[in-house]
Amino acid sequence: MGLRRPSAARRPPLPGTDPGEAAAGAARIGNRALALWIVLLTVLIVLLDAFTGNDLPLIPLTVVLPALASVFCTVRQTTAVAVWVTLVVVASRIASTGPFWDVVFLIGFTALASALGVVACAARIRHAVEMARLRSAVVALQRQILRPLPVTTRQVCAHGLYEPMEEDRFVGGDIYEVVESPHGTRVIIGDVQGKGLPAIGAGFAALGAFREAAVREPELTAVADAVEAAVVRHNAFSAETGETERFVTALLLGFDGSDRVQAVNCGHLPPRLLHDGAASVVALHRTSVPLGMADLSSEPRAVEWLSFPPGSALMVFTDGVTEARDATGVFYPFDERLGEWVGRGPDQVLHALQADLQSFSGGVRRDDVAVLVLCRPPGGEEAALPHGSTATGGRGE
Repeated sequence: MGLRRPSAARRPPLPGTDPGEAAAGAARIGNRALALWIVLLTVLIVLLDAFTGNDLPLIPLTVVLPALASVFCTVRQTTAVAVWVTLVVVASRIASTGPFWDVVFLIGFTALASALGVVACAARIRHAVEMARLRSAVVALQRQILRPLPVTTRQVCAHGLYEPMEEDRFVGGDIYEVVESPHGTRVIIGDVQGKGLPAIGAGFAALGAFREAAVREPELTAVADAVEAAVVRHNAFSAETGETERFVTALLLGFDGSDRVQAVNCGHLPPRLLHDGAASVVALHRTSVPLGMADLSSEPRAVEWLSFPPGSALMVFTDGVTEARDATGVFYPFDERLGEWVGRGPDQVLHALQADLQSFSGGVRRDDVAVLVLCRPPGGEEAALPHGSTATGGRGE
């Protein structure tokens, strides 16, 4: 059997071509399938036109074909369909006995409609390519704002789930980061007040400060103070430009490889400890004000120590999980559901949580969702939650 030349829809993109742009401009139907359908529809219309005669001419219906092609095909394919339809109309009308100006009008109308189909196809593809470029830029920006998961350091393996409230966005108001430093692994998860691009700006300011301070500062409270200062500076700039000032609830954790974890809580939700087949709430007794609001409190931020026994895992999350609701307004039973998944691997827990949240809320998102499962990586292999389950190594996003 001879080699078959691939159609435009299946040809690999040229070197240096963005895959998103290539996909946006690709045809949704192959050349052979298109030719077959166009010929069949043309034959059907011509036969019906011959059957009805001059009383009900149906040949003008062929102008629909370029319009349909403009939705699913490339510019080249649409142009071919337009030329084909024009030739069919010209050939059918030349042999007719109708009035001369009626024939000229029909041919002119067909040519104009076919040309408009080609123009519409070109505009569709141009718009699709522009959206593909924008989407690629957003993906690149997301990778600078939020690190792809999972992340493994010497002290911890972080698996995660991230879902912005708006499906067409890659980044929302929730933030997270995992940084390996000379002082151990530092982790932050936070929720910026508000939604939209201004919230993303505040989150980016907090993340940038955390990444730098996590490596520089030996004390976790100093890391929190550095992030606090960054949020305050961002709010000062926002006030000058007329934007709303924002605060960030956050939980900072420090892992040093021992059976205890440092925590600085800035108005965030307490984590869950997954250990011995049970999920329990980790009580935080030294909670301070959110980042950006330190001036409202006279007490400095303080560290407290959390238990992190071997074989356990810590789950940290934002309120997009606990405040999810069903159609009747009932809150999501997070702790009850989490207890059913403790024996699974990190990614399996995250996948189960994602599917269950989707089912419980009916697909309606009222807030961003960010979840991290933090395990101890044994022997360079990915950590497993209790009962010896192993992780799948996938990425939850």
